[in-house]
Amino acid sequence: MASTKATESYLNTDSTWSLFNLDPRLFQAIDHVGFSNPTYVQSSAIPLALEEKRDIIAKASTGSGKTAAYCIPILNNLFTTETEEKSIKSVILVPTRELSSQVTKFLEQLLLFNSDKVSVLNLSSNISEQVLNSLLINKPDIIISTPAKLLQFLEKNVNSNLINLSKVQSLTIDEVDLIISYGYSDDLQKLGAYLPAKKNLQTYLMSATINDEVNELKSRFCTKPAILKLDDDEATQNNLVQYYAKTTEFDKFLLAYVIFKLNLIKGKTIIFVNNIDRGYRLKLFLEQFGIRSCILNSELPVNSRIHIVEEFNKNVYKLLIATDENSNNRLEMDVDSDQEQDDSQENDKKSTKGNKQNNGREYGVSRGVDFKNVACVLNFDLPTSSKAYIHRIGRTARAGKSGMALSFVIPLKEVGKHKTACLKTAKKDEKILRRIVKQQSRSGFDIKPYQFDMKQVEGFRYRAEDAFRAVTSVSIKEARYKELKEEILTSDKLKRFFEENPQDLSALRHDKELHPAKVQAHLKRVPEYLLPESARDAPSKIGFVPFHKTKGRPRKRKAASKKVDPLKSLRT
Repeated sequence: MASTKATESYLNTDSTWSLFNLDPRLFQAIDHVGFSNPTYVQSSAIPLALEEKRDIIAKASTGSGKTAAYCIPILNNLFTTETEEKSIKSVILVPTRELSSQVTKFLEQLLLFNSDKVSVLNLSSNISEQVLNSLLINKPDIIISTPAKLLQFLEKNVNSNLINLSKVQSLTIDEVDLIISYGYSDDLQKLGAYLPAKKNLQTYLMSATINDEVNELKSRFCTKPAILKLDDDEATQNNLVQYYAKTTEFDKFLLAYVIFKLNLIKGKTIIFVNNIDRGYRLKLFLEQFGIRSCILNSELPVNSRIHIVEEFNKNVYKLLIATDENSNNRLEMDVDSDQEQDDSQENDKKSTKGNKQNNGREYGVSRGVDFKNVACVLNFDLPTSSKAYIHRIGRTARAGKSGMALSFVIPLKEVGKHKTACLKTAKKDEKILRRIVKQQSRSGFDIKPYQFDMKQVEGFRYRAEDAFRAVTSVSIKEARYKELKEEILTSDKLKRFFEENPQDLSALRHDKELHPAKVQAHLKRVPEYLLPESARDAPSKIGFVPFHKTKGRPRKRKAASKKVDPLKSLRT
């Protein structure tokens, strides 16, 4: 989901909110939120949903206002429909807990002037089941949840009237493609049995990318859908520059050290790794050079994950190491584009099978989480499918802003040469890269090779090796336990702490040092002799050092000065 306030590049200046005949209380809330004009997806979807009562299937880019495009008509219908009986009238399904929290906050903003009439309950919030049960007794008008969480409540209370979806008027599935790829297809099919017939249900299917997989959901939940495929994402995607760099297993760490220590990337960066231990190894490695970073993975408490994302968006942290565990479980799902149409049914089965262990995990970093103003996505570990690659790089160059994606690729001949730094998924790097290049070229985008000038980087190798040796398996395990313990304590205190100390962040930082087995303070300083000559006299310009190989001719070296015999030049 994008930021709920879309950027000016997506606004439809030819349209105004007054054209939609919305409830005055909703007008007031929209004005309070600061929405000047509707976006293109909003001006297209809202009239169709309100006036023609059509189902909406919308494909629009991240940041274009899709959340408001379904929230506004849902609330307007609830405002204008008088019913004495209390019941659940709308269900909004999202792929992650983080996204459910964001949608809930946005709905609360729109309900600022009418919160007594419409109630909202986030089933995926970090609240005890007993509390949720007591809230469900009051029959909230809108329920927001992940498919797995909602199905869990329905199956537990099948013989009671605690949660009844038979009176639901609208169903929203946000980030449709992600929900399918997470293995929620079976859950959606089961949920269909608890919902009213599709002729009595208005459905919203929203996503930044929609493919053939949505057809099954369309036939299951929609009667007369209006399909909106807006081309407003072209300008955003053109601002994304994509590179890949072939390197060795250890040189991944070496290059990461050089890139972030010398500030070669300006702005905030998300580094994607493929497992949790990998994330902690990289964090412990970088912190020895004074490079601060925070970790984001499914192991951390929900409150901490939400807080980390919020602080990253506020620019408190500039380097986030995100563990995209979901990509590991989709290794067999990725197929060549030529086969996708012919084998779509078979792939759906594989997708479901491959994600059984992921059902209910309710976590994903590469999609569904609203990261703002990300300058670069670094695929430290290449994802295991071209689809996961698209989800990852979608974190940057959003809402009209420019961005860069850099992916490290391990050639097959280099796999396994460095046992400590190796990763099993690297065996398929070259194969996945070919699929990514093919997929991107068909979409009209290029991934360019980037070759680092390793001669300039070589001077940093000894220090990198020294720091890497200090990160042992034991230190990774201890760091993982230490941070988990700290985050559990922090998570419990977050809400109360911010109420009492809204300005104090020192006790709640997530980028504290964890320390490897051996602390080497001298590594935090970069000696001048390691820098290229062009950067030694002007350290403030380090970020512009060209560490890549140039295509031009090499510069000629100045002729060495002739040696002078000191005895002959000696004056008497």
